[in-house]
Amino acid sequence: MLARVRSATLSGIEAATIFIEVDVASGLPSFTTVGLPDSAVRESRDRVRAAIRNAGLEFPVDRITVNLAPADLRKEGAAFDLPTAIGILCATGLIKPGRLERALVVGELSLDAGVRPVRGVLPVALHARREGFTPLLVPVANAAEAGVVDGVEVIPITTLHEAVEYLNGEREIGPILGHRRPGRDDGDGLDFADVRGHAHAKRGLEIAAAGGHNVLMVGPPGTGKTMLARRVASVLPPLSLEEAIEASTIWSVAGLLPPGQGLLTARPFRSPHHTASEAGLIGGGGVPRPGEISLAHHGVLFLDELPEFSSRVLEALRQPLEDARVLVARAVGTATFPARFQLVAAANPCRRGCTSLATCACSPAERVRYLARLSRPLLDRIDLHLDIPPLPYAQLADGPPGETSAAIRARVLVARSRQAVRFVGTATRVNARMSSRQTRRFCPLPSEAARLLGLAVTRLGLSVRAHDRLLRVARTIADLAGAEAIGTEHVAEAIQYRGLDRIPSSGPGGEPAD
Repeated sequence: MLARVRSATLSGIEAATIFIEVDVASGLPSFTTVGLPDSAVRESRDRVRAAIRNAGLEFPVDRITVNLAPADLRKEGAAFDLPTAIGILCATGLIKPGRLERALVVGELSLDAGVRPVRGVLPVALHARREGFTPLLVPVANAAEAGVVDGVEVIPITTLHEAVEYLNGEREIGPILGHRRPGRDDGDGLDFADVRGHAHAKRGLEIAAAGGHNVLMVGPPGTGKTMLARRVASVLPPLSLEEAIEASTIWSVAGLLPPGQGLLTARPFRSPHHTASEAGLIGGGGVPRPGEISLAHHGVLFLDELPEFSSRVLEALRQPLEDARVLVARAVGTATFPARFQLVAAANPCRRGCTSLATCACSPAERVRYLARLSRPLLDRIDLHLDIPPLPYAQLADGPPGETSAAIRARVLVARSRQAVRFVGTATRVNARMSSRQTRRFCPLPSEAARLLGLAVTRLGLSVRAHDRLLRVARTIADLAGAEAIGTEHVAEAIQYRGLDRIPSSGPGGEPAD
């Protein structure tokens, strides 16, 4: 007898329908799986056989053929265990086909017939809504994740026996409704009030948060660069429902969404080590998987010790910083991952990490060579360069507490609301993402400000890209000030955040260029 059950597999962050066709025919006992399965799928025959028997059901002693269609799409993972078992039971008449006609099933089976969670259930639920598949049978641990998608009847399954009773109409299981709206999550309680001093750096980070700009902090070890970076997310606006679903989809595909949690409640903050590989940071692998830049989608990517990352990894950041997405091409196929993140990076002024120039054992050429490992095209894509000097002891011990994140966030939200009005009807949301045409339209300069900008471009040798990004920073500063037009003072402040443009680029062999 032949039975067919719908399931789904992941291609990048999108799901695709898989038809599991099960044929049980007379012949020597065997269990064959075809349709380009990976090793985890091929091994499912042992899990399925044990689960059916331990659920108190009869496993057929016949020739069983399982086809995963379409056959030219590679299938991986254990999510096909439950639909395969249901297909076998349907083919032998133990499950009625009625409720399976438009259903979609995913889940891993344990040997005792329990149903274990799988990754990627959120994009599967979105796919089920697009295709009109309902009900959606998922492991109970994934139910809240799938329940955030409206228009899909999500049925939580605990055991194989429970799934059989539901499909036969012997048991009714109410659909799960997950959280529809992400809440405000203060994370670990990180607050800018904990940071004493560094008024210039906090002002720069406020501008970065208001306009979605990338920022690089340079200073000796222990001056507070990491402390400042970890508090950037606390002044960003809360995730919208659309942003939360997009970010949670990526985390679901990566298997990082906590069990029982429907949506991310806070903007992601990712901080990979400087030994991270290109595939780990950008994305990749034999079967393309999202990297750290995609896990930081709609959040913050913090790269500490930026010059210590390999040059290949750093240069691979250039295209995602510009396009907000990354295309990973492999022999098995290609996948596009969103990567709309805000880069916050930190660097020491020299390789040894000396505490000050007065005690630095590095020569001036060594200091220049160290920071010159950051190429000019990469620095062009970083809007603000902040100097983080050592904090005097008196200010550290007796200085007043800093301004709270709530107060800074209030100003950021006002600036973001101005940008929302400015870009209404377009895909742009923040000043940092303005196109060249939008930059010319929304960033006109008075004559005095234009002369100041022209002088800075000439003296610093700024590229056209850096020129446009400087204009966007000036637009953000004007938004924070509540000004309708960019003034000379806004351009002047934006120019002072381009300090690293004064450092020579590295020449052949890593030597500073003249």
